[in-house]
Amino acid sequence: MAKIIVFPFSLLFAFLSIFGIYLPKPEADINKEEWKTNYSYVFVHGLMGWGEYDAQYKLMPYWGMFGGELLGKLEKEGYNCYAASVAGTASAWDRACELYAQLTGTVVDYGKAHSEEHSHERFGEDFTGRALIPAFDSENKINLLGHSFGGATMRLFASLMAVGSEAERAVTPEDEISPFFTGGKADYIYSLTALSAPHNGTTAYSAPAEDKDTAAYDMYIDNAMKLNESIVTDENTYYFSIACSATTKQEDGTYKADKKIMEGMFQSSADEMGAYTGVTVGGYEFGEEWLENDGLVNTFSAKAPTSAPSKDYEEGNVTAGIWNIMPVYRGDHMSLQGGMMKANLQVYELYLNHFDMINSL
Repeated sequence: MAKIIVFPFSLLFAFLSIFGIYLPKPEADINKEEWKTNYSYVFVHGLMGWGEYDAQYKLMPYWGMFGGELLGKLEKEGYNCYAASVAGTASAWDRACELYAQLTGTVVDYGKAHSEEHSHERFGEDFTGRALIPAFDSENKINLLGHSFGGATMRLFASLMAVGSEAERAVTPEDEISPFFTGGKADYIYSLTALSAPHNGTTAYSAPAEDKDTAAYDMYIDNAMKLNESIVTDENTYYFSIACSATTKQEDGTYKADKKIMEGMFQSSADEMGAYTGVTVGGYEFGEEWLENDGLVNTFSAKAPTSAPSKDYEEGNVTAGIWNIMPVYRGDHMSLQGGMMKANLQVYELYLNHFDMINSL
């Protein structure tokens, strides 16, 4: 069974100035006169990723890498973009708490109930005076984008903003609880876009991790689906998913890596995932629909949470409160962040078109 691959990104940092490739002039058809909003765009990285608070971002931006820093180029087109920095291997809960502190310029509060259950410190880094964005409230909404496990992070974040946590409210004095856990803030978020995110888990893991407060635990199919049950879909928020595929169906029904577009480090994982069906520890049967993948995430899983309402995206007919599934993107797991050694120069146009659509809703 395929195992998740953690790439030593630190080996790449020193080479940005040598191998940087710049994106071409965008060809997207943008009409700013049709925009109805222009809220900030906050990007949430995936497993082992990094953002603006991390020193390596200046040397090697997670969003762009060898294709050139993506967010700065989007800024030049009139979009305010920010890259959050959450823990590389932590659970969706811990990462969501860190995201809240960065957006509000406060101390990270992992919650009294959660921290006691998982035996770690309740409070983390202090972001007072260095908030990620200038303002964050119902008037200054945000559009969230989450790549890979950043998708689960932003979904749980948005759910806690909407309804809070009953478990935290039950054990925390009213004058001590973080506003993050009290709910009532769904209108702070305008849209969510999941980028190659394992909504329902991934078959890159063959068994659940023992430590329950980790990304590895949350991405096992049974645990991902359990997490889904705790996440609400707000009726007034727009939801989008972009799944990737970089495999090709074979005559025997299995899927193998398309080596022309897939990073070499993902190819063996893609082949194993493309031939793996079975039953999880919890009894969930994953069949042939799970075979197509991007090297780390199954295309089926990245389309939408099975527990939430969803439909295929229709131009001019975007519905709030439901996952709008965008056309499957032909690329590997890293293609939507701009690629790694295979720089994806075309992804810039994808974001321009997507943001133009969101601003015009």
